[in-house]
Amino acid sequence: MEEMITSFDGTKLYLNREISEGNKAVAVVVHGLCEHQGRYDYFAEQFHKAGIGTYRFDHRGHGRSEGERTYYSDYNELLDDTNVVVDLAMSENPGLPVFLIGHSMGGFTVSLYGAKYPDKGLRGIVTSGALTKDNGGLITSVPKDLDPHTKLPNQLGSGVCSVAEVVDWYGKDPYNTQTFTTGLCYAICNGLEWFTETVSAFRYPVLMLHGEKDGLVSVQDTYDFFAAAASEDKQMKIYGGLFHEIFNEYCRDEVIGDALAWIENRI
Repeated sequence: MEEMITSFDGTKLYLNREISEGNKAVAVVVHGLCEHQGRYDYFAEQFHKAGIGTYRFDHRGHGRSEGERTYYSDYNELLDDTNVVVDLAMSENPGLPVFLIGHSMGGFTVSLYGAKYPDKGLRGIVTSGALTKDNGGLITSVPKDLDPHTKLPNQLGSGVCSVAEVVDWYGKDPYNTQTFTTGLCYAICNGLEWFTETVSAFRYPVLMLHGEKDGLVSVQDTYDFFAAAASEDKQMKIYGGLFHEIFNEYCRDEVIGDALAWIENRI
């Protein structure tokens, strides 16, 4: 079911809720920069086949949600929007384990979420190509003296995936954005600084996934996060030869299967 929900500050977020009777768990899926929840249709289908319901939403300023396009004034907007959806998933599915899954900027979001909301009761968190330190300089290299509403060109396309069809559709997808703001970059930089000081508060069970040839978010981000997280239950898998969007790569079924297997072992 697709609808608009109201976030913590009144901003309307586009939500795609896909749950059914008999679900054994639910997962909140958090997308990345300049994209939208619809790019995770295949991913969600595999979860539904496994009996896991999904809640997918468009970040504010992305897809069909309200807000200035790709603009944030504070990284907490990302975390607190996600919290609204997590609360909804928990309230609508009492007794079912809830998992949080994030890719790229969504990985940034769910990682910081785990440190900000350590007692939420999530059964586990899965990250994919998560921006947790920006060793590659994707965001932190943006000049700091620009107007925060300045728009920068989205040049991520060719680096998102090794599958040509995925790259081609990425550029044509009407719900993807062709620019992103410096304000978003500044907000994420502030969040990365905060996370450096608070990563030890991250204690959730976590599975960290990353493509070894990710040219957008350095695989070193995941190595660093894995070393710093205080979780007793933490696993990491690096996929040799894969680019940034591991859930869309040629071996996506293997990658999605790994995430599903990890989740099912914690239900």
